[in-house]
Parts: sequence; structure tokens; C-alpha cells
Amino acid sequence: MNSDHPRDAALAQAVQLREQGRAEQARTQLLLLTERYPDDAEIADQTAWAHDVLELEAEAVPFYERALGTAGLTDEDRHGAFLGLGSTYRVLGRYEQAVRTLGRALEEFPDDPALQAFLAMALYNRGEGRQAVRLLLKTLAATSGDRRVQDYRRAIEHYADDLDGVQ
Repeated sequence: MNSDHPRDAALAQAVQLREQGRAEQARTQLLLLTERYPDDAEIADQTAWAHDVLELEAEAVPFYERALGTAGLTDEDRHGAFLGLGSTYRVLGRYEQAVRTLGRALEEFPDDPALQAFLAMALYNRGEGRQAVRLLLKTLAATSGDRRVQDYRRAIEHYADDLDGVQ
């Protein structure tokens, strides 16, 4: 951020407030910034985050949606906004939207283990336990650094596709 611009300085200050545990003050400042810069994806993303920190999930949703619907986020921030929105939908019991959002995120960030984990939770909440366990097992096999998991990686991946298989 170029702090020579008033927008950048105000945004940096709000982020600093949130990082210092002063989320309510950050939220107040960010809401003012969203009024001044309604099409700013970065401000919308930070505003959503401040609401999430304060457990105001329902109020975070429109800011996440605005952030993702507007150009201007870095890939890392876009990833975080997808994860935040998908997770927030899940916490609010909006499982269909959570699955859809996290699926869309995985189109942009394929094989991302954090997105896969949150998608597995949303699938579970939607009553798709088998698909959730399959996804978690595949993610574990692909990302674990544990020697024993890696020793059995092929078997874990095989059985993830056939959880009910017996011989």
C-alpha cells in the first residue's frame, strides 16, 4: 500500500487496529472507508474480515461478496475471501452456498488443502459424509508429511474412492 494516498493510510491504520485486537475500532473505520470507496475490493475484504473477527458473520457476507465481485484483490487476498465467505456461509447454516463458493474457489485454486478442508465440512453439513471423508482422506494423503501416512498413501487414496468396499 502506498501510504501517501489518504485511502491507503486509513486502510493501513484500520488493519493495524484489527491486528492489535481493536477489531471494533477497525470495523468502525472500515465501514467509513466502504462508504467512501464502495467499489474497492481490498476495503470490502478487510471489512468482511473485521466483521468475522467480531463474530458478526451475517454482516460479513455482503462485504465478502463485494470483494469477490470486484477486481483488485491479490491472489492471496482472493483466496482468503473465498475461504472466509465459504466458511461464513457454513457457520450460518447456508450449506448450499458454502459448497458452491468453496467449489468455485477450488476452480481458481485447485488442490488447495485449506479450501478442501472447509469444503469437506460443508459437504458433511449438507449430509454428504461419504464425499466429505473421501475429500479429507485424499487431502491428507496428498499433503501430509507424516512418514506413516506417506507409506500408506496409495492405499489411503484407493480406499478413499471405495470407503464401503470389503473383500
